[in-house]
Amino acid sequence: MATVSPLAKYKLVFLGDQSVGKTSIITRFMYDKFDTTYQATIGIDFLSKTMYLEDRTIRLQLWDTAGQERFRSLIPSYIRDSSVAVVVYDVSNRQSFLNTTKWIEEVRTERGSDVIIVLVGNKTDLVEKRQVSIEEGDAKSREFGVMFIETSAKAGFNIKPLFRKIAAALPGMETLSSTRQEDMVDVNLKPAVNSSQSEQQGGGCAC
Repeated sequence: MATVSPLAKYKLVFLGDQSVGKTSIITRFMYDKFDTTYQATIGIDFLSKTMYLEDRTIRLQLWDTAGQERFRSLIPSYIRDSSVAVVVYDVSNRQSFLNTTKWIEEVRTERGSDVIIVLVGNKTDLVEKRQVSIEEGDAKSREFGVMFIETSAKAGFNIKPLFRKIAAALPGMETLSSTRQEDMVDVNLKPAVNSSQSEQQGGGCAC
């Protein structure tokens, strides 16, 4: 088998309103910890992590953007050369969900269809405060033709599957996702069955 050299690098930019948990998701993935005393991200933070997959190793460059309006002018330049845009909302904050439309549209404006977009509903641990159902998130992902998953950075729920999902969809990973489909979460960018149906069928439910 041909080796991939040098190490393939992919830029992931995290987008979304303030306090939806972008930094928390990255911190949980990088260090497997959750900090309850986060300060708001100022401008842009950058982290890098190597991911070891079944038949190759890749380098993920994680760009954590600030959600405050005053930093919005910085963001397009970071979207421009990204491989993946992770658009995060808080399932207990309906406005943050509604605002994902403009985030997705901003990515499309900068990158067209030449980018992987993942819609992430974070903070599923706030069960009593939920304002956005998984069905609504799933419907929006179909509307825009993007991937979808719900997570809880606090509980560590679905964080690793989120990044496996991203890794499997990256350019050059098609052979891996087709030959080892049983080991991968669903990375089909086209509309699939309803998430609740796929859960009942034991499929790659992103919930």
